This record gives sequence, structure tokens and C-alpha cells, in this order.
Amino acid sequence: MYPFNVRVYGLLINADNEILISDEQEYGIRFTKFPGGGLEFGEGLVDGLKREFIEECDAEIEVTRHFYTTDFFVKSAFNDSQVISVYYRVKNISPLNLTFKTAIFDFDGEGDLLQSFRWVKLDNLKYEEFLFPTDQHVAKLLINSI
Repeated sequence: MYPFNVRVYGLLINADNEILISDEQEYGIRFTKFPGGGLEFGEGLVDGLKREFIEECDAEIEVTRHFYTTDFFVKSAFNDSQVISVYYRVKNISPLNLTFKTAIFDFDGEGDLLQSFRWVKLDNLKYEEFLFPTDQHVAKLLINSI
């Protein structure tokens, strides 16, 4: 058996040409990624992304277009599954009621699962800040599209 792990992420760019980034820590591993996460059984990609934005950002979004789907092999950093990630351009249709940070990994509180959000100017986006290969690839695509 070869398990697949389908992930879906949103690329939210504001009027100031900044992209929303999520800094997270899970069980001692720190990583930077785009908002989103794992698809649940029975969900479509768009419904899964909308759910993830409500869960992570407490905000409703509209998916505006497909941006990228993984086209190379990626093994999960957390288990033995193959990761397939789908990225969409999105816009928020309700306000983002988040505390935005300016420093990487600036978490409030303690625990096994931590998350903070920040806006990064597309001109200042660095693919090296992302831990996972697919996020790095998408960051490079974004940088090259400026």
C-alpha cells in the first residue's frame, strides 16, 4: 500500500503586494508555510481549503484560480506518505481577525502546536525560509512571477 497525503494551500496576497505566511511548530519541528493543510476524506479541494482558512485564520475565502500542483515526488516529513499539494490563489471575503507578527516564529504561548501569521512583501519573499520542498518551489514560482 502506498498512502497519499493530499494537502491544499491558499496564496493570499493583499493590496500592499504582501503574501500571508504561516509560521508553525508541531512537536518540536518549526516550519514556515502557506495557510492550508490536509484534505479530509470526502472533501473536495476547494471545500478543504475553505475549511482550513476558517480553522486557521477564522476567515472566509474565495478561490480565484489554481496556481500549482505538485509534479515531483515528495515524502512527508511526518510519516511514510507521499505528499501531493495543490495551491490556489485566494482572496478573503471576510476580515482576517488575526494578530500579525513581523518576526519569524513569534509565537504566543507554549505547547506542542503553535502558529503565528505574518505578511511578507512579495519582493522580500525568500524560498529558503520555507522548510518543505513544495512550498520552496511555490515560493520560487511566486518570486519569478514578480
